Amino acid sequence: MFKSFETAICNASNETTAKRLLEAAGEIFAEYGYRAATVRQICEKAGANVAAVNYHFGDKEGLYMAVLRFVPDAHTEKYPLHGGLNPDATAEQKLRAYVQSLLGRIFDEGRPGWHTKIIAREMNEPTRSLDTLLEEFARPLHQELASIVRDLLGSRATDEGVRLCTLSVISQCVYYHHARSVIRRLYPEQRFGPEDIARLADHIARFSLGALKEFAQQKEAAS
Repeated sequence: MFKSFETAICNASNETTAKRLLEAAGEIFAEYGYRAATVRQICEKAGANVAAVNYHFGDKEGLYMAVLRFVPDAHTEKYPLHGGLNPDATAEQKLRAYVQSLLGRIFDEGRPGWHTKIIAREMNEPTRSLDTLLEEFARPLHQELASIVRDLLGSRATDEGVRLCTLSVISQCVYYHHARSVIRRLYPEQRFGPEDIARLADHIARFSLGALKEFAQQKEAAS
C-alpha cells in the first residue's frame, strides 16, 4: 500500500517536472530560437535539474519536438476548426468557422503565449523538426481547408485552382498577424482585440466566399 502511494507521488512529481520543463522550454525557444537556447537556461527557468531534460525528453531536440507538438494540441482544443458545427453544416459555414479558428490560433495571447511565436520562429529558422511539424500539424490544416474550398469551387475545380485558393485564404489570415507593426502604422484605427478579430474573420470569410463563388461561376460558364 505504502509502495503504491509512494509510486503515485513519484509519478505526479515527474509529470509536474515535465510540464514545467515544457512551459519553460516553450518560452526560451520562442525568445532565443532552438539553436541559441540552452538546456541550462530552460532548467533554471523550470527550477529543474539539468539531467531532467534527458530523463523526460531524451535530449534538447526531443524537448523541442515535444514543445512543437504541444502547440497544435493546445490550439486544437481551444480553437476547433469546425467551431462546434453540426456534421451537416454547409461549406460556407465551414469556411467561416475555419477562418475564425485560424485567426484565433494566430492571435492567441493566452497562456502559454509563446505558441504562435515559436511556430513563426520554426518557419523562419527551420530545424530538422520542421518536416515533422508540417506533416503532423500544417498538412492536416491545409487539407481541411482544401476540402472546403473544393466543395465551394464545384466539381470542375482543378487541383491548381484549389491549391491557389486555399493558400489565398490562409495568406489573408497570416498577413494580418505578421504585418501587424506595419498595419498599425498605416492604419492606426485597426485594432486586434477579440471583437476586432471576430469582425476580421467575418470580413475574410465574406471576401473569400465572394471570390470563390466568382471562380465557380467562371468555370461553369466556360464549360
